[in-house]
Order: sequence, then C-alpha cells, then structure tokens
Amino acid sequence: MCAGADEAIPFSSACCYSIGMSLAEKIYAAVRLIPRGKVASYSQIAALAGNCNLRRFVGNTLHKNPSNSRTPCHRVVNAKGFCSGSFAFGGADAQRQKLEAEGVVFTDGHVDLKTSGITEDDFEMMSAALSVLG
Repeated sequence: MCAGADEAIPFSSACCYSIGMSLAEKIYAAVRLIPRGKVASYSQIAALAGNCNLRRFVGNTLHKNPSNSRTPCHRVVNAKGFCSGSFAFGGADAQRQKLEAEGVVFTDGHVDLKTSGITEDDFEMMSAALSVLG
C-alpha cells in the first residue's frame, strides 16, 4: 500500500516500471486510460506511473501537457476531489465544465469521488494496460 501525505491509495501501487518510457510518458499514458465520466487523483496517477510520492511531479507534468485533445488532464483532481486552481484548462471553471460535460458529479464544489472517482477495478485495468505498454 502506498500512502500519500493526504490520502491512502486504496489500490495496488505496483505498476508501470518499464524501462523504455520516461516518467512523463508514463503519466500521460495513465491519464489517457481514465474512463470518460471518471476522475483520478494526482497520487493515483503517480502510483500508476510507479511512485505515489510524486503527485506534485504529476501536477507539474500535466500542466505541461503537449496535447489536451490526446491526454485528458482535466480528469485528474486532488485527493479531496477539487479541481485545479490554475488556468491550464482555459480558465477557472473550464476543468469543472469539461468534467460535468462528461457526466462527472459534483457535490459542495468538488467531485463526488464515491460516484465519479475511478474504482479499484478501473485502477487494476489501467495498471494492466500500462504494464503491456513498456
């Protein structure tokens, strides 16, 4: 089990240690696997990329995303379900608007992670898919 400072990762954290992919490529590959209508946390993406302690690196990497149409970075939120406060998605409310358009449920200003967060099955499917990319 891999625990971040503000969340415990409830799913397996062993994943994606391929030698051929850079860490940024692993992060983008993991984000591309988040199902439409769901979100993942920075720590979950970091775990899928091989190290759940790199959640800040995940955030920095996603901020530099070269292709928003290919890599849906708007599907990554913080551990409590809050959207990014940055302009990276086209304005303060752009991330929320994109998520709501995909059917993500918000409660009290943040994503309802019980209904819209990735499930353990999603995480395991993502992990398996990433392991064959290496």
